[in-house]
Amino acid sequence: MIPKIILSSGPHATRRTIGYLFGKGRANEHIDPHLVASWNGFAPDPGRSPHRDSKAVERQLVAQLDQPVKMLGDKAPKDTVWHCPVRAAPEDPILTDAQWADIARRIVAAAGIAPDGDENACRWVAVRHAEDHIHIAATLVRQDGRRPDRGYDQRAVQRAARKIEVDYGLRRLKQGDGTGAKRPTSKEHFKARRLGHDATSREVLRLRVRRAVAAAADETEFFALLEATGVTVRLKHGPSGDALGCNFALPGDTNDQGEPVFYAGSTLAPDLSLPHIRKRLGTTSPEPATVQPGNPWHQATTATERIPHHLTQGNDHTAQGQLVALGMTLDLLPLTAPAAVKAELDHAAAAFERATRSRVTADLDSTRVLRRSLQTIWRDRSQAVDGTGLAMLMDVTLTAVAFAMHWHRTRRHAQQEAAAEQALVHLQAAYAQVSGPVLADLAVRAPSPQAKRRFAQHLRDAAPEHAQRILDDPAWDALTTVLAEAEAAGHNAATVLNHALGQRTLDDAHSPARTLTWRIRRLGERHAPSPRAQAARARSTAHRPGNPAYPAAAASSPQTPPVRRR
Repeated sequence: MIPKIILSSGPHATRRTIGYLFGKGRANEHIDPHLVASWNGFAPDPGRSPHRDSKAVERQLVAQLDQPVKMLGDKAPKDTVWHCPVRAAPEDPILTDAQWADIARRIVAAAGIAPDGDENACRWVAVRHAEDHIHIAATLVRQDGRRPDRGYDQRAVQRAARKIEVDYGLRRLKQGDGTGAKRPTSKEHFKARRLGHDATSREVLRLRVRRAVAAAADETEFFALLEATGVTVRLKHGPSGDALGCNFALPGDTNDQGEPVFYAGSTLAPDLSLPHIRKRLGTTSPEPATVQPGNPWHQATTATERIPHHLTQGNDHTAQGQLVALGMTLDLLPLTAPAAVKAELDHAAAAFERATRSRVTADLDSTRVLRRSLQTIWRDRSQAVDGTGLAMLMDVTLTAVAFAMHWHRTRRHAQQEAAAEQALVHLQAAYAQVSGPVLADLAVRAPSPQAKRRFAQHLRDAAPEHAQRILDDPAWDALTTVLAEAEAAGHNAATVLNHALGQRTLDDAHSPARTLTWRIRRLGERHAPSPRAQAARARSTAHRPGNPAYPAAAASSPQTPPVRRR
């Protein structure tokens, strides 16, 4: 439940507010406007007076609301009308008029407009002209001529709304930190429904601008991508001629005069203003770091796999930058995915968008490799036609989103934590559809039982604490296939397995066999070392004190004879 306070001033503020509430609305969205509650319980109701002219009843209601204000004359406050729309969530049940009346009384009491039992409080009415919300309008002079005590009323009504959600079984919103994106208005929702659209223009623009930021290498490409998706851009120039801001509009989205409806970037989301966009695009400049030639899916997967380390070991600014890059990853994943999972990935990206912002300033320097790898994937999607690249990237993305949820929880970012949790649900559903066919194809190509027993012994030697869990994992056959393929490419299976196990702990992996499958797949596609290099690496590993075979290796190694001095 979302209450929002609006103040109005001027000699006709009450008349304008009541006229709007009982009118047809700017887009004819008002249906059956009528009172559900008032300060005295019997205020004139323009919507329920069939034997009187509704306009005359409106004037009578305005006069009664304005009476305390008129009594003060020139001493009346500047802001005379307190207007608070209260909206339920789309999935909430439809409330009755009596329930909305109770909600209205609790809101005005919490705001200090009409405390419980105060007969001299401000005059107010609650108007309902839709199923999912009401409007509370009050005049800001008490009936005894004093001003209402409404200090911090915005916070107070938010607290009251959280209690109302619990009492009525409504969707429980999380406490925010002021970094959330602006929600579509009721007018925007009604317009979208009238035009047969699934989303409002504000939501569509937010998604397209975010994807353009994630895919673009510089500002020129950013505007070119927006133009390619049909977005109209209007720049705001300063006295020097430099662009200071930008507004966005969709084709066909016009106002009553047939003019495009533009949205400022900062009203789409706090991080979509032109200065913020330029800052993010600056992380793809080629000077500080370069991406080595190779498979961009592997590079993006490796960079994403390091995000949990940044979230647990890095400072907050670096961690926040990693969350921004993770959000960009989710923004671009739907563009590279099969049609069957695009919807789930779109939902995951839309949900996680809230988790990419907090009061912590983002340090984006550590995100350059991931950003450029994603841009390469977006430009050339032919390198993962079998779905393996997408599956392995989604696997590490799942872990990163889970760590993001924990990071926000430890810092009491309630809305961001809930957003990451919601994104995780959609991402898991999409991952199951993407990884299932890939793992099944690998499993049917599993090597001989003898090779599988040999790989199992390697596993028990290298990771005895995880061995049984991995052997019982449904993805074990797929893991043996990639080990056999690595051997066929010239790698040593035991060495590759050790390397994969050493990349990152498996303690938090949902399916350790699946995680190892993707790691070994990436390692196996690298250039295999020569036999001499493999032998040197084996000797180095055997003679390392941390290796269990170290004493035997040291005892069996030939002793170098002492050098005889002349």
